[in-house]
Amino acid sequence: MKVQWYGQACFLFEGQGVRLVTDPPAGAMGYQLPEEEVDLATVSHDHSDHNNVNALHGAPAVINTPGVHEAKGLRVEGHSAFHDDVGGTQRGSNLLFVWEMDGVRVCHLGDLGHLLDTKALQDLGRIDMLLVPVGGVFTVDAGAAKQVVDQIAPRIVIPMHYKTPVLKMPLATVDQFLRLFQPGQVRREQWLAVEGANLPPSQEVIVLEYQVSAA
Repeated sequence: MKVQWYGQACFLFEGQGVRLVTDPPAGAMGYQLPEEEVDLATVSHDHSDHNNVNALHGAPAVINTPGVHEAKGLRVEGHSAFHDDVGGTQRGSNLLFVWEMDGVRVCHLGDLGHLLDTKALQDLGRIDMLLVPVGGVFTVDAGAAKQVVDQIAPRIVIPMHYKTPVLKMPLATVDQFLRLFQPGQVRREQWLAVEGANLPPSQEVIVLEYQVSAA
């Protein structure tokens, strides 16, 4: 499975002959979307920095509701959560998506705004790779994100939804989150290739560079 980050909460997963994109942002965010044709797109909530599915190439099946979805040979679970820590009364609902690709069980937290309760953790089950928002303001901040990581205990942690040079939103950078881990746990990559058989033996935090056009 190959994983690339396209900024904000948008990733391209390629494995098992399937291309899956998460939370594609509007062009005004400053990020570029994948140029490849896409088979599936997950949308955690209906905000413009997460729902730009019409700009994706191909005719992807869109998954934007809770429940179990079967598409392109993948089983994608949508779990209900909130965009804030007051039951969604400030920013509404949010979906957590879980799927398995090439033996790796992935969880994308969207714009999660709160810690997870026991039932939510049981519903998610074992998670090998966690994509977690860390920039605060509209989601959990660095400290709460670390608590969620500790709750889920994945082998691979990939931070997302934080301030970068192209983003104008007032988010924190990834640095505050990274300081909560041992330096030896953190590495930076252009992209990531992983399978269930070669997961790291202990937890790693992998900071991906956001993809830009070669032109």
